[in-house]
Amino acid sequence: MPLKKNQTEAEALEQYRVAFENVEKQPEIAAIMAQFGYDETLLTEGKTLLTKTRAAFDFNKKEDDETTEAYKNFTELKENLAITYTLHRKKGKVIFRNEPTTLSKLALIGNLPTAYIKWLETVKKFYTVAAADSEIQSKLVRLKITTEEINETIELITDLETARALYLREKGESQDATKLKDKAFGEIDDWMSEFYAVAKIALEDNPQLLESLGKFVRS
Repeated sequence: MPLKKNQTEAEALEQYRVAFENVEKQPEIAAIMAQFGYDETLLTEGKTLLTKTRAAFDFNKKEDDETTEAYKNFTELKENLAITYTLHRKKGKVIFRNEPTTLSKLALIGNLPTAYIKWLETVKKFYTVAAADSEIQSKLVRLKITTEEINETIELITDLETARALYLREKGESQDATKLKDKAFGEIDDWMSEFYAVAKIALEDNPQLLESLGKFVRS
């Protein structure tokens, strides 16, 4: 988390970058800070932490973007499957309204579950049973549910399962990346907190120099 509560992580990274650049490129600041222990060796330590944090931040953003894309793909496939199945379910109930055994085999009795796993199992049962029973297929054709459409929907189900697995994998990777990023920020924030505390003392008589390190000084 950045040092300032109202500061974004990107803003914190930029503030830290500017601080390191100016403490090295402004001779007056460099000389004063070196007297307080912030010589090239110590500054290199801080810059290394900043580089690590920047990399963790960028990687986390990448993982978040991949998770968002994977979730979008998953939800679109689920929506397409839901639209197809809802229509097929209605047709199936009409076609087999006088065949309770078939209705049961196709999981057409009762309300459609809303929980994802139970919902998908209900959907899968309809198509797997239909795909394996030529008599059911012949009756479904009456309301324009073809064997080809049944097989295509089974492929859609497979695509959906693959998409969900990818989304869950990306989500887990994103969560891990977030932990690494937070850890890196904790380290650089701690380092910069001491850096600014020392800079405030070292540059007490030169407030404009302190501001060049990203610390606003009230006039």
